[in-house]
Amino acid sequence: MSEPRLDEGAEGPGSADTGQLGKMKADLDRAAAEGRSILNSTVEEEQGTLQHDVLFGPDGLRPGWGLLLFAVLYFALLQGLFFAAELLRLVPLDGMSGREQRPQRMLVIEALMAMSTMGATWLMARIEPRPMASYGFGGERRARLFATGFLWGLGFLGLLVWALWGVGCLAFDGRLLFGVDVLRYGAIWLVGFVLVAVFEESLMRGYLQSTLTRGVEHLYEMAFKAAPQKQAKVVGFWTAAVALSFLFGAGHGSNPGESPIGLLSAGLIGLVFCLTLWRTGSLWWALGFHAAWDWAQSFIFGVADSGAMAQFHLLGTHPVGNVLLSGGVTGPEGSVLILGVLALVAVVTVWTLPNQPPAETSAK
Repeated sequence: MSEPRLDEGAEGPGSADTGQLGKMKADLDRAAAEGRSILNSTVEEEQGTLQHDVLFGPDGLRPGWGLLLFAVLYFALLQGLFFAAELLRLVPLDGMSGREQRPQRMLVIEALMAMSTMGATWLMARIEPRPMASYGFGGERRARLFATGFLWGLGFLGLLVWALWGVGCLAFDGRLLFGVDVLRYGAIWLVGFVLVAVFEESLMRGYLQSTLTRGVEHLYEMAFKAAPQKQAKVVGFWTAAVALSFLFGAGHGSNPGESPIGLLSAGLIGLVFCLTLWRTGSLWWALGFHAAWDWAQSFIFGVADSGAMAQFHLLGTHPVGNVLLSGGVTGPEGSVLILGVLALVAVVTVWTLPNQPPAETSAK
């Protein structure tokens, strides 16, 4: 008995199953492709989020990256400006003769350094972004604070010189400049020491102070979650102030004729300037005081400033007696008498300046 023969065009019993399997396979392949796409997208988003979290926090660029970027920008600007100044022969070759500082070279060098730190600060203000007030350059009473600080600087330096003269540790040799030279060199040295103040204050108590404060504040809040925000801000500010004032004092160690008392007094005056920043919310008072103090030392009284002597000064003087009292070649900043004067400056700061802590540093 012969078996029934299927026509060539007829579908066998497994044909329907084969088609169904093919369709299922296509659906699975499509679902797998969509899954891979979703997974890749999720991974990319997570990687992007991780990279963002590494670089940025709740209030913008993280302090550590900000400090690193500021340092890179500052040194790049400094090298670039000095290279350009050398090409243009703007930097006189005869800058220091022993401990004597000459005005032309000092003006150029301090201008380049001030431009470098202010340029880096301005760039960071654009990058983060934050207002310049966050770094001590805001406020509505800038001219008044600068002028007040300038007058106090003259007064307290005069007090220190008078004390040194009164105890017989400073002798006056007479007047060295007359006529138009008084105005000429007085103006040159004044501009120079304003540039010194801008450079040192903006570098040590501007961006670095603000950003390090923010970093320590965040660490404190992480360690003590229940701590009030105001407490974290106080701890952050003064931790940064002590650290940077120590560096400020240590940085004077390369000056010719510097002494241990001189290094200590430089660090302490840095802390006093931080106190004025804390009280006023800006650097203007410190800028005025710093410029006047250095100008009065170097030009008016002709004493050494951290071991350096200014050429063409108004009065001739020289230290006498015990180096610990007179300051010796360091100048008045190397005398123990400066410690009492700095304590008085701190008292005057608290007594006369308003209590207006530094501007908020949140990104805007």
